[in-house]
Amino acid sequence: MKVRLHSNNLEELFIEKTYPDRFSSHQNGGVTERNYSAELLDGQGGYREIFMENIHIGHGNMKMNTRAELDFESDMETVEMHFALQGKTRAEDRDHNHTYLFDYNQHNIIYANRLNGRAFYPSGKNIELFEINLFPDFFKRFLPEEEKAFFRFLKAINRQENSVLSSHHYPITPAMHWLIQEILNCNRKGLYKRFFLEAKVTELLLLQLEQISSAQEPTKHQLKKSDIERMHAVKDYLGRHLNEPCTLLELAHLFGTNEYSLKKGFKEVFGTTVFSYWSAVKMNRAKHMLLEEKMTVREVADRIGYKNPQHFTTAFKKRFGHPPSHIR
Repeated sequence: MKVRLHSNNLEELFIEKTYPDRFSSHQNGGVTERNYSAELLDGQGGYREIFMENIHIGHGNMKMNTRAELDFESDMETVEMHFALQGKTRAEDRDHNHTYLFDYNQHNIIYANRLNGRAFYPSGKNIELFEINLFPDFFKRFLPEEEKAFFRFLKAINRQENSVLSSHHYPITPAMHWLIQEILNCNRKGLYKRFFLEAKVTELLLLQLEQISSAQEPTKHQLKKSDIERMHAVKDYLGRHLNEPCTLLELAHLFGTNEYSLKKGFKEVFGTTVFSYWSAVKMNRAKHMLLEEKMTVREVADRIGYKNPQHFTTAFKKRFGHPPSHIR
């Protein structure tokens, strides 16, 4: 299996990647990693990939110095879990006359059987994407056949016709963001890393399928580009200041807006309220500290801004169904 990336005049080949059958690897417990610098494409940042049997994980975080149009070719048949974490992305499938457009914080699932197209990257803009490629027969094991919402997609896969699971993209939820970070920051080695990544990929796929199956047609953003960027700045701020108390009004003033606009805009972009998101991030971070960093309940409570450990215990139990002292 091969993927080729080159300039649109075909004169310069930037990357040609070859993968073993079904991404199988005999290294490090079945897990192989590669890294590519965006300097190859006259940019900053890079692209990281992890692959193992049936699963390929890719994470790109880059900023192009000049506007780039890059042709790509792939002989793979794949189901892609696609997450646009930052910036707008656009790609054209020339053979099937289809354009894939993703905005801030959107996700969907795509089936592609051999691709020949072009990707467009704006200059001076941060682009971050996360994608997981699964072999179709592996993916179909997790797709409920009785779900009417998925029947058309399953039919397209069986006919080997390029398709998108939903005609509408959906917001990436806080739980999805957390799983993506767990996948990218996994420090396990060998076979244990493979087991961990397989479990997290399956959990992330579950969240996608549940959201698409149960949700109504999502409302298109009515916000200005500057307001959407402001909401992303608020989200990033919350993730960096877990232990600092802050009211909605203080947060709104900090980012140059009002309380109503902040509540409405954040819910529209991320599909949840400001404090529901903040609470979810805190609890997920707390779980990581308890399990991976072996911190005490009191230390974790203090680290994420709870002066009273009992209040932290109550919040943790409400989210996970058991107190933090039982997590180990």
